[in-house]
Amino acid sequence: MRCLLFVVNNPAFFLSHRLPLAIAAKNAGFDVHVATMDGPSVSDIAAQGLVHHVIPMSRSGKNPLKEMHSIYALWRLFRQLRPDVVHAATIKPVLYGGIAARLAGVPGYLAAVSGLGFIFMRPRQGFDFLRMAATFLYRLALGHPNSRVIFQNSSDCDVLRKAGVIRAEQVVMIRGSGVDLDAFRAVPESAEPPVAIMAARLLTDKGVNEFVEAAGLTANDHSGLRWKLVGSPDPGNPASITPDQVAQWAREGVVECLGERRDVARLYQQAHIVVLPSYREGLPKSLVEAAACGRAVVTTDVPGCRDAITPGVTGLLVPVRDAQALADAVVSLAHDHVRRRDMGRAGRELAEREFDIRQIAQKHVSLYTELADQAKTAF
Repeated sequence: MRCLLFVVNNPAFFLSHRLPLAIAAKNAGFDVHVATMDGPSVSDIAAQGLVHHVIPMSRSGKNPLKEMHSIYALWRLFRQLRPDVVHAATIKPVLYGGIAARLAGVPGYLAAVSGLGFIFMRPRQGFDFLRMAATFLYRLALGHPNSRVIFQNSSDCDVLRKAGVIRAEQVVMIRGSGVDLDAFRAVPESAEPPVAIMAARLLTDKGVNEFVEAAGLTANDHSGLRWKLVGSPDPGNPASITPDQVAQWAREGVVECLGERRDVARLYQQAHIVVLPSYREGLPKSLVEAAACGRAVVTTDVPGCRDAITPGVTGLLVPVRDAQALADAVVSLAHDHVRRRDMGRAGRELAEREFDIRQIAQKHVSLYTELADQAKTAF
């Protein structure tokens, strides 16, 4: 039986973004293993019949010795398990997993690049050591001779292609990690006053501050527009909003702070507009889920976000870091229920055409099979 190993930093992220792929691979006959950091969600991974391995991996990456230990731990696991294919997702697993896979002689490697991180988001000003170092690591990690690199948007692909990191034959474009169209169903809008909702980790670069500022700018709008913020701070991320700031927003009452929620589909169905003013994304799952629920979207004109919608058809694009433009776009949809519903209907059609998790899972299983088969013919 062919062995497939997922490498992801956060076990909760694996469950939310990669579990359907693992189940599809298991159903296709692969022996599926998962390597992540330790955490409360590990037991849920094991409950799915998947073999779990704990890998030490820090969130901050500030200690070089710990980073080297992470690469060593992955190398040791690869040597022990001897997987036919390693599928790495998120930045650190892609970099460290790719380096370890080459050192350990893993036959096939699949890297899912769902965003390039803050180093590639900031403006270039002269010599940038961190960007140069990150580019070098990507070149090492993605240089595996039998590998594919999945991109969710063309902008990320262009950055690494221009840097000479990837080969043309490695590139695979898959728009996002998919959505369960049965769980995220399109239902008619509520007749209540319009609700604009944002569901995301509460990070500065997700545009949370702009969302709250835009809510304040529309406080007296006669549509009765309400703004709801779903999510919690991420203490391990330097861009996290502080809990004190969230508490202050809740006291002020400009936005309704709902905290971490598991019923996102129901919340989208109860809302009228889904908002994501992010600074850059791979291809945001929240907008894919919004499309599946048949909700109009307002998001920023940046890589990833603009790739998740059909501008002017399923949603509106606004400039990044512009709270006034965000407020204006949301208000325009709040007052135009016909356009809003037409966008929602088009969004559902887009989800059915592009984002169905069953189609995306099958594309991944085909890649696993192709990499495993090519490895056999090469040796």
